[in-house]
Amino acid sequence: MIYWAPLFHFYQPPTQTRDILKKVSNESYRPLLDVIESYPHAKATVNINGVLTEMLAESGHSDVLEKLRELAMGGQIEFTGSGMYHPILPLIPQEEMERQIRHNHRVNRELLGEVYTPRGFFPPELCYSRNIVEPILESRHEWIILSGIACPVAWPMNVIHRIGSERESLAVFFRDDILSNKISFKNIDGKDFVEHLRGLGSNGSSIYVITAMDAETFGHHIQHWEKIFLADVYESLETAPTGVRAQKPLDEQHRKLFELQRASDENAVDIVTISELLDVFPSGNLIEPKPSSWSTTEDDIKQRNFYPLWNDPNNRLHEMLWEHLHIVTDMVYKAVEVADTAASRNYTSIARAALDPAMHSDQFWWASRRPMWDINMVHRGLSLQRTVMLNAFKAIRLSNCDPRIKKEYQYKVLAARWVAGNVIDLLTSEKDG
Repeated sequence: MIYWAPLFHFYQPPTQTRDILKKVSNESYRPLLDVIESYPHAKATVNINGVLTEMLAESGHSDVLEKLRELAMGGQIEFTGSGMYHPILPLIPQEEMERQIRHNHRVNRELLGEVYTPRGFFPPELCYSRNIVEPILESRHEWIILSGIACPVAWPMNVIHRIGSERESLAVFFRDDILSNKISFKNIDGKDFVEHLRGLGSNGSSIYVITAMDAETFGHHIQHWEKIFLADVYESLETAPTGVRAQKPLDEQHRKLFELQRASDENAVDIVTISELLDVFPSGNLIEPKPSSWSTTEDDIKQRNFYPLWNDPNNRLHEMLWEHLHIVTDMVYKAVEVADTAASRNYTSIARAALDPAMHSDQFWWASRRPMWDINMVHRGLSLQRTVMLNAFKAIRLSNCDPRIKKEYQYKVLAARWVAGNVIDLLTSEKDG
């Protein structure tokens, strides 16, 4: 038996416009969920970051959330945990990781309801380093998904390795990067995909395959891909091994016969959620995955450029954006520490809330030039960071802290302004394309 576990990642940045959100919802989210609903045997694991859940609810797209709820109630999808504003977890302080994970759970639970009970965790952009394990374990997730490039051992298809310690560990699943990218870039059709899956079952033992990609791939990035590819795959996998189409719904006798028939066929494919794999495959060894993302190459790892689209050491814009973010984060921590008046506490609250979305990944992604480049998306991220700085410094100034602290942080404001000015100079001086 071959078990295929597809994962769809739903996300839009906090700086996204309402027009684009509407376009993506119409082109991708609604049609994709309709396709899944049309095939009762279809299952999927879904990550939706809380920032998008909130934006959909506030922008007149609550029907998307309702459809997600219905599919989860019907057992067709499961949800994962993640970071609220899609930050690159390995690159932010542990305190911020924990806050983003908690905030994500709280918002999704509120807007998706009791069906939001994630067992697994989706780190944004599948960015991994060892320092993210503890916050994920503390938030009581059972498994994590990483990019295949992170796998440090022989490719696991019939065993589930773990990361952590003998005392406390996470099951770790690896995305089939090659197969996932073929789907994402329209380099495989439904027929060839199904043939590929069935061809993996010739060794006589059950195996699993995980694909993971942006939900926006279907319909937004590739027009009608949810019908051309996904519906075609679901249609093919709705057929029993003998070629007789399964009845819907099957009575108990036919259901058992159908399941026995499928179980006896080593080339049969079952669509499952990732969590269901835990009930089928045994635990493997404790391993330590490579620091990486789902956009990292082997050459990047050799050069220790683990997160090339977000923190490339050779990218001056990345360097300055992170430097600015580190300064404003420090200012928020100091504001929290010294706020002792009503006014200073008010501005601290504003700064603290603004810091969360200011950590979103897209400002760095659009500055990567691999090949993403959009000066407005980068500048929107910088503007969020500057809002944090404005309120944090105001809070420090209005507190009763030592004047020397106020002077120190005034110098930090000047430094942040200098960095921001250099970012803008680079955005306006570099050529497009």
